[in-house]
Amino acid sequence: MLPKWLRRTPLAWRQLLKEKTRLLVALAGIGFADMLIFVQLGLLDSLFDSATKSHQNLQADLVLINPQFQTLFYVKNFPRERLLQTLSYDGVVSVRSLYVDTAQWRSPETLLNRGILVWGIDPANPAFNFPEVNPYLDQLKQLDRVLFDRASRPEYGPIADLLQQGPLTAQVNDQTVQTIGLFTLGASFGADGNIITSDSTFLKLFPQRQPNQINVGLIQLQPGVDPQAVQAQLQAGLPNDVNVLTPEEFAQIEINYWESGGIGFIFGLGVVVGFIVGIVIVYQILYSDVSDHLPEYATLKAMGYSDRYLLTVLMQEALLLAALGFIPGFLLSLGLYQITYMATLLPIAMKLERAAFVLLLTIIMCSVSGAIAMRKLQSADPADVF
Repeated sequence: MLPKWLRRTPLAWRQLLKEKTRLLVALAGIGFADMLIFVQLGLLDSLFDSATKSHQNLQADLVLINPQFQTLFYVKNFPRERLLQTLSYDGVVSVRSLYVDTAQWRSPETLLNRGILVWGIDPANPAFNFPEVNPYLDQLKQLDRVLFDRASRPEYGPIADLLQQGPLTAQVNDQTVQTIGLFTLGASFGADGNIITSDSTFLKLFPQRQPNQINVGLIQLQPGVDPQAVQAQLQAGLPNDVNVLTPEEFAQIEINYWESGGIGFIFGLGVVVGFIVGIVIVYQILYSDVSDHLPEYATLKAMGYSDRYLLTVLMQEALLLAALGFIPGFLLSLGLYQITYMATLLPIAMKLERAAFVLLLTIIMCSVSGAIAMRKLQSADPADVF
């Protein structure tokens, strides 16, 4: 004997299949809503991932910054002596300083200027964990030597191709520099490209900057030392012109800046709009279906089927629409992600947790639509049949 639920007529499925055109329109609408949500969430994640990629490559257990620091693209300075003072605390092994500012890069081909983010490091004690940078550290000790980010936008010129012919001369802040190699970091919403240079060259490119004023201090601790314990000691012992953060907290400051700066709100609003569009589309489909089959529903009620059973059928239709409509939305989003990456070089890709979240939103979206359409179904009166 088959289980009882297997012997039941799949009424919800039959209802959907009866009007194939309506079903296709519903799936297209849900797929469009899902695609809109996927794109907005993908861009939002891309915003945060690109903004914090440099944070993830810092060689540090703790980070020292100015208390007014909000983002790497509008940096605040603090005295270098604060960083050196941390060496007197138990557990601190070494420190590194990092300069960062935006300069004007002149394309060697078009001679057009374009903003680029400049990272100034100590070649003898590099701040980043980029294996590609290590072979060039000795050369970076010479003035006017830079490394170019191969993942920068193409508007800077075909730097990687030109470098195959040898070191490349370029202009940064109207000063001549020699590009000696490449590394990979990537563009972001705040910077289309990056270069790494020595702290000496950095100060030459930005003559208004003072050597004793740095942007980010990196603190390396002894293995096995509790970073939170050292962080509390440093925060209590150092003057209040610096903040001591973990790398995760440092990255969160960047995320908070972009999240509250309007861009994050816009992408979040796009998700809400997509959700509402999906609810409206599914409601219209279910409402039309119920209206067209109201006499049949009334007949079922006259035969003894309860409102609860009929409402279950309607909810089954909503969930079937959610599952079927999610598939085209997911597939279209994969293609749009690839197109967006090729056009912007932003790190946008599908994530499992994002797909699960959008599927959950789709189920909620269709369930809400079904719940609203139930009011029409409850009006089905057996007396209307006779």
